[in-house]
Amino acid sequence: MRVILTSHGSTGDIYPVIALAVAMQRAGHSVRFATIPHYQADVEAAGIEFLPLCPDWEQADLSYWMGRLQKIRTPIYQLRELYVGAHKYIPEMIRRMDAAMPGTDLVVSSYLFPMNKGIADRHGVPFATLAFAPHVIPSPDYPPENLPSPAWLGRRTRRAWNRWLWQSANAIVDRVINRTVAPSLRAAGLPKVRNFFSKPADRVIVTLPDALFRRPDAQIDDRFRFTGYCRWQAPTDDALDAEVAAFTGGQPVPIVSFGSMVYEHAGAFMERFVRHWPSDRKIIVQRGWAQFPRLGDESHIKVIGKVSHDQLFRHASAIIHHGGAGTTASALHAGKPQIIVPHIGDQTFFGMEMERLGVGQRLGKTWWPENLHHALDKLLADPTRAERATEIATKLRAEDGPAQAIAELEAYVGTKGLQAVGAKR
Repeated sequence: MRVILTSHGSTGDIYPVIALAVAMQRAGHSVRFATIPHYQADVEAAGIEFLPLCPDWEQADLSYWMGRLQKIRTPIYQLRELYVGAHKYIPEMIRRMDAAMPGTDLVVSSYLFPMNKGIADRHGVPFATLAFAPHVIPSPDYPPENLPSPAWLGRRTRRAWNRWLWQSANAIVDRVINRTVAPSLRAAGLPKVRNFFSKPADRVIVTLPDALFRRPDAQIDDRFRFTGYCRWQAPTDDALDAEVAAFTGGQPVPIVSFGSMVYEHAGAFMERFVRHWPSDRKIIVQRGWAQFPRLGDESHIKVIGKVSHDQLFRHASAIIHHGGAGTTASALHAGKPQIIVPHIGDQTFFGMEMERLGVGQRLGKTWWPENLHHALDKLLADPTRAERATEIATKLRAEDGPAQAIAELEAYVGTKGLQAVGAKR
């Protein structure tokens, strides 16, 4: 197949798609990854053809928009802000995707850019989406995130209530997106966004292991297929690994990694953390998009830059992170207990899931510099968290998410081809 994969956002939205692209290419498919130029080096380093989409944002631009999103508390308004930031680039993005369609056999797009379905449909190209979190999957057996579904209603009434909630969520999100992008879609001859949650595509690849994240008693539409994690890692840095090993003395230490989260006053947060972190305990802090600074001569606190999660987390006694989908996957694969400090979007969901799975606990964002050492004491005092983390990591190493995703996509395209033949007859 000739495939176009497309996604935007932070590395948590990009690296899983690189992993899928590499696996598809090894399986004999021709693959192009359409995204912004900021990730061109990562894509091409993986041996994948890069298809540039706008905007041509640098790190400072991405950090600015992430900072704006983090100031908005309500998920629906966070979603609106995402499209507000992208709307002026959408006409050119549509033009470039349109130009890439001839000769394409499949388009696979991240969940957050539903306008790609209209582009694929008008060229007669099968379209699938990628979902990196399961809480966007509708079911009559649970409500949308943060909405109530009282147990006292009774199962039949509660299922009807949940269906109505999902239908309402569909309508609200569709309206929010279309208020921003409908003029661009109309000018390009594309339909409005419809059924964002319930029917984003005929096939939705959920890049999570169903044994961990799919409720066994929940009814979901057959279009949603759990395949397991698709993970890609940056190249290892041997010099940095030696530096970290020298700092730790070969003993595991806590590691803080907040990924793409942005702090308006990162230095002030770091000052608070330095004041309250015990001077006799070593810890590693990854700068991330926040660009946490190195302060003073604190020999017990090591601040480092960009590095592969798999390489870094090997040195961890516990992992303190924001709960992003990609970092959560890395923490689970590392087999280490976790403290999750949710900042935005689906991170509260993943924090709750880590508690449910018995591998971690949540900590509030506002006072984490003051409270982290006490939370770590509590986490590490419970050996069952580490045991459960090791158990899950062992199971995850046995899965092959990219291969399962490819099998689902190949079967889906084959089915679409048979349907097209049937329609011609």
